[in-house]
Amino acid sequence: MSLQQDIEKKLIVALKAKQEVEVSTLRMLKSALKNLAIDKKIDVLEDEDALSIVKQELKKRKDSMESFRTAGRDDLLAIEEAEAKILEEYMPAMLGEEELDKIVDDVISEGYDNFGLIMKEVMARSKGQADGKMVQEKVKQKMNL
Repeated sequence: MSLQQDIEKKLIVALKAKQEVEVSTLRMLKSALKNLAIDKKIDVLEDEDALSIVKQELKKRKDSMESFRTAGRDDLLAIEEAEAKILEEYMPAMLGEEELDKIVDDVISEGYDNFGLIMKEVMARSKGQADGKMVQEKVKQKMNL
């Protein structure tokens, strides 16, 4: 079962259970997935494409959470946190620090010496299982920047 189909099934379950936050979050996600499918002119997205949409939506929620936290809007912060928690269920497990260190070391040992190229290669090899900020910190640490 594809990620897109899994999201649609969970939306139906949430509708029947009358879980308002989950329903609104999954509807938003389904809509974003449908828009991408229309843009690509296909019916069902590959899991990789669906995961990129989930990642984008999760990033939006995290940015909003930071803004609401600094503005003192606890009511809106709680909603964004609930939505982020739902979206995180669809994200793959993140790499541990040791695994990430090994990937960074491998890339640097292969002769990459430019910060941007190292970041690009590490992000490609981690396949969305590493946070960009963590990768950036690790690369700076290894390059003594």
